[in-house]
Amino acid sequence: MKAIQHFRTITRHKLLVMKECFRVGLYRQGLLHDLSKYSFTEFRIGCRYYQGNRSPNNAEREERGLSTAWLHHKGRNRHHYEYWIDYSLDGTGKLAGMKMPVRYVVEMFLDRIAASKVYKGEKYKDSDPLTYYLNGKAGELMHPDTRILLEQLLYMLDEQGEEKTYQYIRQKVLKKKRR
Repeated sequence: MKAIQHFRTITRHKLLVMKECFRVGLYRQGLLHDLSKYSFTEFRIGCRYYQGNRSPNNAEREERGLSTAWLHHKGRNRHHYEYWIDYSLDGTGKLAGMKMPVRYVVEMFLDRIAASKVYKGEKYKDSDPLTYYLNGKAGELMHPDTRILLEQLLYMLDEQGEEKTYQYIRQKVLKKKRR
């Protein structure tokens, strides 16, 4: 068990997301981000499967066929698009992604930056969150409007950098929400 290393990793991640949330004006979300990772359900799995270079949830999923920590986490953290999956209203009974409130899309974006910074360390580049997203499985279940905004921010970060992207978030993305 690597409890100390896991604690340091999740705390570093949480503090990075908090700092980034504060930069765009999402103070409450920054303070509350990922508190469930400190719960017994998630923390013990993180300690058991800790590797230091990727999420322990992936290692648990590979060994057990599912990640109980992830199932717990996504159901308690609104910045994950998986939290917003429900039955579609079209009468088919299929699962579909619901449109996420803008503030949670922004937090999801910032979460991806912080995770990339934690796992990449000194090698981090503004293209890393986009690369991770494109290589991942952000499935068909993400609502189209949520996907459009997330991808817009990821591409903007890659092409224009943090400062311009955060300025755009503060001045355009989050301002629209308040109108």
